[in-house]
Amino acid sequence: MTTSPEQTAKPKSMLARAWDSDVGYSFRHSPVAIFSSTVALLLILAAVFAPLLAVMNPFDPASLNLLNGFTPPLSQAEFSPDWFLLGTDDQGRDVYSTILYGMRISLFVGFAAVALGMVIGITLGLISGYFGGWADAIIMRIADVQLTFPSILVAMLIFGVAKGFTPVEYRDQLAIWVLILAIGLSDWVQFARVVRGATLVEKNKEYVQAARLMGRGALPILFRHILPNVMSPVLVIATISLALAIIAEATLSFLGVGAPATQPSLGTLIRIGQGFLFSGEWWILVFPAVTLLALALSVNLLGDWLRDALNPKLR
Repeated sequence: MTTSPEQTAKPKSMLARAWDSDVGYSFRHSPVAIFSSTVALLLILAAVFAPLLAVMNPFDPASLNLLNGFTPPLSQAEFSPDWFLLGTDDQGRDVYSTILYGMRISLFVGFAAVALGMVIGITLGLISGYFGGWADAIIMRIADVQLTFPSILVAMLIFGVAKGFTPVEYRDQLAIWVLILAIGLSDWVQFARVVRGATLVEKNKEYVQAARLMGRGALPILFRHILPNVMSPVLVIATISLALAIIAEATLSFLGVGAPATQPSLGTLIRIGQGFLFSGEWWILVFPAVTLLALALSVNLLGDWLRDALNPKLR
């Protein structure tokens, strides 16, 4: 007995199905998406494997040599045999190594802040859209009030209040977590508004009504039925918000209210380099700034492509 090719064909894996989907086709035929994802992936991998790629640990005071300070790029230090690809800063730290370790903090803060904003925004958006009434009125009015202020000012306010409640001896250790809390709490509104609008549409569809007739409770309906169907716009917002969170972290650190000097992020490195720009040590500022620009721009372009790829009207 012979079998047809359809019967003998093996089922495709999840990765193969994603590659053959409309989104996969759009990715393969979008040079901007390919280039931006490649740049973002390379920078993220460089940050993850910083201990293996870096020449030194710039956060370890024992590895610093002040005699290597202000060494230009592609040069050997004047008082030691050490050679530096991107030069050194005023403390003799290798700029290349500080960028790799600085990206780790910037990316960690960005991902954690977006995750916190997503959890808060999705939860409040589902509650607001599904239950309506006074819950919807309270949540949306709070969102409207927060939208009247720039997000960076909200983050600075939350950071200042949270830091004020933090004991002095623990402020440097908890500064990164306070920064994540500040950016996350300033970024939940857009998630909540989008999820609320999608929930208002989904809750009147047949599958939700069928789940109600079967006796399902509100929480199973929200998180097992409605949530998977509203995640597409959330993923787009999360990708774009990641770039904005990285920029927000850099802005706060540049203003001196972000990452501590003992754990400098890209924003802290830019703030340090800005003080030496006009004295001729341009590389201390330029290389961290270019890295931040490449990271934020690549993630933002990837988010723009994902928004268009998931829009059924543009397929």
